[in-house]
Amino acid sequence: MTDTKKTAVVFGLANKRSIAWAIAQKLHADGWQLAITCQNERLEMEAKELIAELPGAAGFLCDVSSDEQITQLFAKLKERYGVLHGLVHSVAFAPEADLKGAFVDTSREGFRIAHDISVYSLVAVTRGAAPLMTAGGSVITMTYYGAEKVVPRYNVMGVAKAALEATVRYLANDLGPRNIRVNAVSAGPLKTLASRGISGFNEMLRAQAERAPLKRNVEPSEVGAAASFLLSDGGSGITGETLYVDCGSNIVAY
Repeated sequence: MTDTKKTAVVFGLANKRSIAWAIAQKLHADGWQLAITCQNERLEMEAKELIAELPGAAGFLCDVSSDEQITQLFAKLKERYGVLHGLVHSVAFAPEADLKGAFVDTSREGFRIAHDISVYSLVAVTRGAAPLMTAGGSVITMTYYGAEKVVPRYNVMGVAKAALEATVRYLANDLGPRNIRVNAVSAGPLKTLASRGISGFNEMLRAQAERAPLKRNVEPSEVGAAASFLLSDGGSGITGETLYVDCGSNIVAY
């Protein structure tokens, strides 16, 4: 690879409201070379239009539920870039039916899907990226306060986020000797394609703004800036941690 820029792969671009998009914009502004993935051809058209706004960025298809597609993606990234320095995992999904009503009614299949897409995919893509991080690197994923406390109707996704945060710690321990850091960003609620499936989401936004010490909801650009920090040399001594970017709401009891 002749380009001296640091290179990151970003998973989870769906549309302009995606947290992945906010992070990609910030990384591009900071001089990173970007490979940006979306799940399927249905999402590819809008993703292509967005990626075109970031000169030098390249788009790829990758369904993180497919080990075959993950393997093919990292083979392409190795051929194109040689070395990776960063990975952004901004992927989460649970069936809409399991984000309504009572958690006790979660279906077995819904539980499996939520953990496969939202948690195991971090393990899978990190395993694919690690051999390309020959100069060390940084991995970040996106979590939410519902991993720690009960958030009404967040249901199985809260349990999956708890598993995701534990996964961050185990990956950080495994990969630390290779100078690869793994962290999570816990963002306050944001209007994304995924959050639209959560029953009562607008109520969640109102409650967040009332509760937070800053008396507002977080902006996507603020999440992007925090992610960029963790991926940068500024975060070189941080691994296995969860960084809250939620206007302080996690510190307030009620």
